[in-house]
Amino acid sequence: MREGTAHPWMANSTPEAKAAMLEAIGAPSIAALFEQIPADHRLARPLDLPETLASEAALKRHLLGLLKKNQSTEEMLSFLGAGTYQHHVPAVCEEVARRSEWLMSVFGSPMSDHGRNQAWFEFCSLLAELIKTDLVGLPVYSWGAAIGHAIRMASRLNGRREALVVRAICPERLGVVRTNCEPVEMASHIKVTEVAYDKATGRLDMDDYRAKLTDKVTAIYFEVPSYLGVIETEGAEIARLAHEAGAEVIVGVDPSSLGILKAPPDYGADIVVGTIQPLGVPMNAGGGVGGFIATRDEERYAREYPTLMISIAPTVAGEIGFGLSLFHQTSYGMRDEGKDWTGNSVYMWAVVAAAYMGLLGPEGFRDLGERIIARAHHAATVLATVPGVRVVFPNGFFKEFVVNFDDTGKSVAEINEALRAHGIFGGKDLSADFPELGQSALFAVTEIHSADDIARLAAALQEVIR
Repeated sequence: MREGTAHPWMANSTPEAKAAMLEAIGAPSIAALFEQIPADHRLARPLDLPETLASEAALKRHLLGLLKKNQSTEEMLSFLGAGTYQHHVPAVCEEVARRSEWLMSVFGSPMSDHGRNQAWFEFCSLLAELIKTDLVGLPVYSWGAAIGHAIRMASRLNGRREALVVRAICPERLGVVRTNCEPVEMASHIKVTEVAYDKATGRLDMDDYRAKLTDKVTAIYFEVPSYLGVIETEGAEIARLAHEAGAEVIVGVDPSSLGILKAPPDYGADIVVGTIQPLGVPMNAGGGVGGFIATRDEERYAREYPTLMISIAPTVAGEIGFGLSLFHQTSYGMRDEGKDWTGNSVYMWAVVAAAYMGLLGPEGFRDLGERIIARAHHAATVLATVPGVRVVFPNGFFKEFVVNFDDTGKSVAEINEALRAHGIFGGKDLSADFPELGQSALFAVTEIHSADDIARLAAALQEVIR
């Protein structure tokens, strides 16, 4: 870009325009706008950026070239999961999402909001029935955000400032939790302490849990199934100990498992969180897939939600009305004084998830869960027959399981690279985040994977690890 000219995509980026804006706000320079950021946190050198693309045609060609490098699950057989899963999405979900009523009514007229509010209410009601809770808020950004909000809810309820979080958790999820719990320098900081998992079973290490559970702990967070796919069998005991210590019990759950597994409130959960991605939401490059928070319908919980809530009430002539409730306590109502923050980037997925849950119903979820657990265990059995391959936690898992490749003499990265040449995405490499598991990968098997798919994976593995 020539000195003194505007950027082709930013008409107000000429030196004259910048000078006029600085004069209008009374700032001597652009650098002065960032003085509140410590100097050692600012980049002192120019960014090494490529030359500016000077036309829309050049930009389109550049982007198409980048996109051609992608390989998607449409042409590849995928066993990736780790929080974003390849499920069958019924065509009706996309059809509902594309209707103009939803695309045009984020916050609009009373008429459009009424239909939107009813759709949101159906989402909350259906999810509450699936989870066996009474109160569900509109979705937050992600599963990690839901955990972070739930921990802060618990802290506001009991005034404590430490949370116990199971070590067998998605590292990205944990990073979001730590961000929500804020740095130690901040007044509202909540300490996050990890609880070990049993290396033999993959479940929570009860001895480590008992040692770390004190009267300073605001909540214990664990998942069923865990990030490693393991089904926790000590949920009731974990909850009992937490309640005796005065702590809240927060359980993360994959809703696709609830057709065959107990709902968290059945073993003592106070707050239930999780992802809505398995409920008809496409993988969407791994982001923006939504999380949920659910509790008992008690005022002390309702008053701590950071999310929008939907209520139902009779109106004139016996009709039913749907509207937002407890709006004032959100960041929409009180901005920085609200109960944390929330946003609408995933509210459309609530409508899609409502369509998905309504389509499946109780029998559909039971069938879905049975298919997933049967096919995942079949896949683990088949892969365990491949020389050098070992299933780390072979008992009691759902959808995902850990496969170790130490005895093959190859790294997971090498194996996954070789599998891509066979048109297969292998499991999520765990070696960096869970070094104690050696060269291990997390494989996800859902209802879309057939016996032929699993046989193809096993055959490819036999070839690549020779």
